[in-house]
Order: sequence, then C-alpha cells, then structure tokens
Amino acid sequence: MTTQANVVAGKATPRGKYPHIKRAGDFLFVSGTSSRRPDNSFAGVEVDALGTTKFDIGAQTRAVLENICDILATAGASLSDVVEITTFLVDMADFGGYNQVYGEFFDYDGPARTTVAVHQLPHPHLRIEIKAVAYKPL
Repeated sequence: MTTQANVVAGKATPRGKYPHIKRAGDFLFVSGTSSRRPDNSFAGVEVDALGTTKFDIGAQTRAVLENICDILATAGASLSDVVEITTFLVDMADFGGYNQVYGEFFDYDGPARTTVAVHQLPHPHLRIEIKAVAYKPL
C-alpha cells in the first residue's frame, strides 16, 4: 500500500507535527480543518474595539469546507470524492447554521456524516472543525 503525507503550501500551518492530508492506498485522510487562514486570522470572527467577539458559524463552516476542498485538490481529489465527514462543534446551538451551509456543498448522495459537540477547540475563536475521508484511486 502506498502512503504519502503532505503539509499544503498556502494553508495555515498545522498546530502540531501532522499533515493536512495523508494518502493510504486509495483513501485520503484530511486532518481536522478549521477556518484558520495562513496569517493565523479566522474566517467568521469579528472582534470590535471593546473586545466583544461575534461569531458567524455559516462563514466558519464555509471556510472550513473550502479549506478541505483546497487540500483535497493537492491530491487530485474534490469534495465529490469524500465518503465520510466528522464535524466537531463547540456549541450545538450552531448546528442549524452549520447544517444550512453544509447543504450548499453536499446532498443526500454525499458523505456519511457524524456531528459531535466538544468542550473546546485549539483556539477560542474556533467554533467548528471538520475532518474528512475521501476515496480517490491512484
């Protein structure tokens, strides 16, 4: 079986020693991906002059799925090759907004999906993280 791991240029550097994507035979595993940009800012977050933070789960979800799309493209794959998604939400009150944007990217013939609530993610501005598995034969 062929394995290959890649850290993708132009994407936010992983916060630990792991790749953005790993191929194992015909499967591609995308590490947990957030809305973090290469400059370490976050899509879907606004902080005003007084430090009040406003989150937009729709914008974060869209940015996460676009990041996953870009990462998959480096292996010649796309979102249509995704067979499983696991989503981690900090607050299940965000489920509706996440689900609405998710539906812009996938339909009933899309990947199997699991969504779970977690206590927190690696940065307080993150409300969502998604990992994906794709099937793309060599």
